[in-house]
Amino acid sequence: MQGTLLPQQEDPIAAIATPLGIGALAVVRLSGGGVFEIADKVFRKKNSPSFQFAQSKGFRAHFGTVYDQEGLVDEVIALVFRAPNSFTKEDMVELSCHGGPVVVKHILKVLLDNGCRLAEPGEFTRRAFLNGRIDLLQAEAIGEMIHARSESAFRTAVTQMQGTLSSKLEAMRSELLRSCALLELELDFSEEEVEFQSRCELQQELDGLQQELARLTDSYQHGRLLKEGVATVIAGKPNAGKSTLLNALLEEERSIVSHQPGTTRDYIEECFIHEKTIFRLTDTAGLREGSEDIEHEGIRRSYKKIAEADLILYLLDISRQDYLDDVAQIQTFLADYPEACLIVVANKTDLAKKRDERLSALRTKTECEVCGIAAAKGEGLDALKQYMTGIAEVLNKQQESSVLITSLRHYEALRNASCALKNAQTLISRGGETELIAFELRAALDSVGEITGKVFNEEIVNLIFERFCIGK
Repeated sequence: MQGTLLPQQEDPIAAIATPLGIGALAVVRLSGGGVFEIADKVFRKKNSPSFQFAQSKGFRAHFGTVYDQEGLVDEVIALVFRAPNSFTKEDMVELSCHGGPVVVKHILKVLLDNGCRLAEPGEFTRRAFLNGRIDLLQAEAIGEMIHARSESAFRTAVTQMQGTLSSKLEAMRSELLRSCALLELELDFSEEEVEFQSRCELQQELDGLQQELARLTDSYQHGRLLKEGVATVIAGKPNAGKSTLLNALLEEERSIVSHQPGTTRDYIEECFIHEKTIFRLTDTAGLREGSEDIEHEGIRRSYKKIAEADLILYLLDISRQDYLDDVAQIQTFLADYPEACLIVVANKTDLAKKRDERLSALRTKTECEVCGIAAAKGEGLDALKQYMTGIAEVLNKQQESSVLITSLRHYEALRNASCALKNAQTLISRGGETELIAFELRAALDSVGEITGKVFNEEIVNLIFERFCIGK
């Protein structure tokens, strides 16, 4: 269902805005119609018994106490925000209290007993969106800021929250809207066969829009890596030391290590950060002809994760006499997964005879980056991490941009817009009907509008805000 945003009911809501737990401070926030009157029922300002929130200016802090029917609950600082100059564009009060979970829950209960209802997940941000303070893209950016796992992901989310991408998309919408209006005006004067915008001029405008759409969609790979991390799969034969390497990179005993081949039956995923880059590590089952059904399934899943990888760490035991037998498998990986980068990781260098000669032979045979390590002793890991960071920089090969696409939803909407524009361009080149061209431009306009919420799908909007915590 698509439509125009409707005003939201301003019923008063309240929620705890900070994580539950023991801490110095916590915040309980209220928003909506009548919150000043509700706050008056439970708050008493120090040395000002006649104080009322409705009389306070916005952006003011007041020290006082919260009471219930039994007496004092806690001393608090009440921050006042008057509509429309608040996060939700409604009247708001935020109560900063002591951070004990019992205290915080008690204050929330007092507010609920006096007329507030408990806010739904993300409802404060949802109201900010519905009341026009932010668009849907900026609302999503707030969620990404909260959940950012690296400095780069955080900075990208901050840029989107500030509206840089929104402004670019709004400029595209304005251009499309103008062209749509001119085409639809032509339809009103169809009997006079007047052309309000030359098809040559329109084609040039659409070429420019296509180039801008291409720049944005091309940035998705870079944006995805910043947000989600580099999908990194540790692959190789049984007993090469894959689980040991995973544990060494994570600096914890996450995966079971055993000398018995085939111990890892399913993949294990964890993240670690090196030099602001997130790596999503996956330890996979050893690649061999499995001896039983469950091992066959583990190996099948390993290949599935390898096919999805941005970076493959192919691990081999360089201390074995037949270490070069892995070269054939490495070459197969290079042929089958050309989109992924591959580093050959030669493990157990501390046990290898003629270590340097063997490493040189691997480089010659595979024509790949080869990094020698002794995972069990932690040797060579710093060099491996540098190799991995270098690969990440290659994957992020486009120049740093202030505008990046980080969401699959945004990426698909932009691709749909590009497809609609391509259809319109084809129609123009073939002398197609004005009505059909206008239809395709409208489709492109709607696709761009879905990103910022100018045109919205109610189910998608609900899904976005359900992912927020209560109180945000």
